[in-house]
Amino acid sequence: MKLQLCIAQLNFVVGDMMGNAQKMIDTSRAAYQRGARLVLTPELSICGYAAEDLFLRPSFIQACDDALNFIQVSLADLKDLHLVVGHPSGGDQRTKSVLIAQRYNIASVLSEGKIVANYAKRELPNYQVFDERRYFTPGHAPCVFEVLGVKVGLLICEDAWFDQPAIQTQQAGAQLLAVINASPFHVGKLGERENTMQDRVKATGLPLVYAHLVGGQDEVVFEGRSFVLDHQSQLVARALSFQEDHLDATFDSAKQHWQSSIANAGNLESDLWHALVLGVRDYIQKNGFPSAILGLSGGIDSALVLAIAVDAIGADCVRAVMMPSPYTADISLIDAREMAKRMKVRYDEKSIVPEFEAFLKTLSSEFDGLALDATEENIQARIRGTLLMALSNKFGSIVLTTGNKSEMATGYCTLYGDMAGGFAVIKDVVKTMVFQLAHWRNKNNPYGTCDNPIPERIITRPPSAELRPDQKDQDSLPSYEILDAILVRYMENDQSAQQIADAGFAQADVDKVTRLLRINEYKRRQSPVGIRVTHRSFGKDWRYPITNKFRA
Repeated sequence: MKLQLCIAQLNFVVGDMMGNAQKMIDTSRAAYQRGARLVLTPELSICGYAAEDLFLRPSFIQACDDALNFIQVSLADLKDLHLVVGHPSGGDQRTKSVLIAQRYNIASVLSEGKIVANYAKRELPNYQVFDERRYFTPGHAPCVFEVLGVKVGLLICEDAWFDQPAIQTQQAGAQLLAVINASPFHVGKLGERENTMQDRVKATGLPLVYAHLVGGQDEVVFEGRSFVLDHQSQLVARALSFQEDHLDATFDSAKQHWQSSIANAGNLESDLWHALVLGVRDYIQKNGFPSAILGLSGGIDSALVLAIAVDAIGADCVRAVMMPSPYTADISLIDAREMAKRMKVRYDEKSIVPEFEAFLKTLSSEFDGLALDATEENIQARIRGTLLMALSNKFGSIVLTTGNKSEMATGYCTLYGDMAGGFAVIKDVVKTMVFQLAHWRNKNNPYGTCDNPIPERIITRPPSAELRPDQKDQDSLPSYEILDAILVRYMENDQSAQQIADAGFAQADVDKVTRLLRINEYKRRQSPVGIRVTHRSFGKDWRYPITNKFRA
């Protein structure tokens, strides 16, 4: 038997149930016209992933039910079409004194106006950015349904990361595994995902269709790349990366043969760039901001964020403001002007010298006889933050902050200063990767916005906050090569300080970095949400107490 299917790799908006439903209806009708009789949409496609505590609201579940019914009615005329949609179902049930969750993460199969099959997700992830056990009850039974003589077994995301659900589905008679997913992106995730799905194919002997979500949702990004594996675990189809796509494939159950196409997988820098651009674009557009504004310092971090923002929403929607202080170098002004010119964004210069001098005058009686220190440096950063937020309030633009992961880790940033804003674009990008991305973007123009956007001197100059004379980042921190290597070992590999020192790092550097990481938790708790691109970001992945004496 031959079965033509369509993976609807779509970008949904959390909470826009009717909008999401209409997108699935339109996609299904188009796929049906192309010959598809099985259409797969991602996990929780009706409500979007992840709705967090909205799942606890009965009215939210009811709105999902209404949207599900709307899809059923709207597609009832399409003979033999089977549409798989994801949605929450159920609610809380109270016994005498205990509230018991009876809510499920469901995949429903809709055909000719009816729900012909339901499957409840069995493996509920509760790590990294996942909190599904907070909201859902695990299912317990496999689900197999038939489309034009082909028996299709359903799995939802985490189910396919374990052998047992897939094996039980195969034992229930499935000839094809269909997995609907919302699996957040991080560096290296594609390889992890495809390798794991190949293990499921080897365990069952069944071909596997992986339908994945695409889009940004607050701090997480879903990169798409839906794919198909044949019964020998060979990749036979892959959808596009970081954009909506409709992957059509034809399965011949008699010959175990597939017809489709394989999109390019990309590389490290291109993946990161597209993830950051998609995360920025969706955060701005889905939240209704008309434009973005940022402080352009002449340094590499703000330069990179400007390039990302322009690629995400276009030069006409981005404004850059240079706010020189008494310590701003002339070359910083020159380079900022040049980059803004290359990217064709609105550019303004607003000196903070008068405001800075006014602060110093007001505080002179308090500070008389005391040496200049971080206090005066932070005043400059906070003046800049106030100016940007004033422009944001007046014109509705979102302020994009420009701090990187290395700075966030060590507290090399100012509360209510350079941390003030609405979205932290490179919050999960270490400084060494900032340089790599800058080089990559100057060699590549993936969105056709600007060739070679970042002036070379911005990349080659020693990094400096320019808050005091002749300041360099390395006056306060180890070299970024050392700092970032320690952070990766400590944060992502869970190595202890002693293990890192034993690996050849200077004990003083290890102690300094881990101490700074520990004592600056209070700052990170007050930072804007930012895009997650590693498997241990400063967001839901990182839940450390502020008040804490543990040393490791």
